[in-house]
Amino acid sequence: MIITNIQVWQLDLPLTKAYWLSGGRLKFEQLDSSFVRIETNTSLVGWGEACPWGHTYLPAHGGGVRAALALLAPALIGQDPLALDHINAVMDTQLPGHPYAKAALDIACWDILGKASGLPLYRLLGAPEAAPVAVNSSISTGTPDQMVALIHQASAQGYRTHSAKIGGSDIALDLARMDAIADALPPGEAVTFDINRAWTPGVAVEVLNASRAQGWIEQPCQTLDQCLQVAKRVRQPIMLDECLHDFNDHLEAWKLGACEGVKVKPNRLGGLTRCRQIRDFCVSVGWSMHIEDVGGSVLADTVALHLAASTPQANRLASWLSHAHLALDPCPGQGARNLVGFARVPDLPGHGVEPDLDILGQPSAHYR
Repeated sequence: MIITNIQVWQLDLPLTKAYWLSGGRLKFEQLDSSFVRIETNTSLVGWGEACPWGHTYLPAHGGGVRAALALLAPALIGQDPLALDHINAVMDTQLPGHPYAKAALDIACWDILGKASGLPLYRLLGAPEAAPVAVNSSISTGTPDQMVALIHQASAQGYRTHSAKIGGSDIALDLARMDAIADALPPGEAVTFDINRAWTPGVAVEVLNASRAQGWIEQPCQTLDQCLQVAKRVRQPIMLDECLHDFNDHLEAWKLGACEGVKVKPNRLGGLTRCRQIRDFCVSVGWSMHIEDVGGSVLADTVALHLAASTPQANRLASWLSHAHLALDPCPGQGARNLVGFARVPDLPGHGVEPDLDILGQPSAHYR
């Protein structure tokens, strides 16, 4: 089997309402997503998606995805899509770095592998059956009362784990947010306080040691070294995300003892091939993981949840669903969706999601 054609679509995905994070310094209203369809010399095709969360969250943006695909896609024509390690080696030779763009191609090849073997991705990723995956809400930055109200709304939708976006230079306000949420959290529910690197180490230590809240603290500062300073001085468990870009970053974080858990995201790390390696490392060192994606439609979410569903329960925390925040659904009726706080992946060959071509429209690029 060889790759014969690769098509790319660009689609704007508006959010249902404006979303603030990192202490309110970053605002998002629309995502720029790229969908990739890989065709082979058989009847099998594979779909992938790369969707950065805007252009201010990570060193990635939608236009950059498609510029990188213009370099990567031609190099994959004639290659065997089932040879995943080779596919990634070819991409790394053609264009070092840029994992956010490679993710869509890698995922499309995994989709083909699943269809060729007649197996869903969770089977290929190591699980005999797909466990239901707990999903967590994502609570936009706001006043303490606003954030508590959003958590109560999410609880009514079945969410039992919440990711509350805080952070900034206003120490008193962040303390008020954390303590109000901790006091109002319904019994049996949990919260991760996600700072999205908005604190300096001094502010992080001051806030966390003064707060009554006990939950996970995610990415308190910009760099791994800064987060390490915080981890040594606070009682709450630390979760790392944006400062981890490849396997070596995860290895260094473990050597330093900088965290107790990490976020694993296919679009940030370069696809499922890289994520599987990192997931298995995290299991071996006893870390907890939120396995989800950076952004995108139910296609991107479902791929990440296949990895989550195949991960041991002891290491798996809840997963976020980006598509729950979108006003447009390019894959209606498909994929892993919230059902009273849990989601199940399709029991179909591959990842089980295929975008509606009428919604995607005409491809923006075609490589043969």
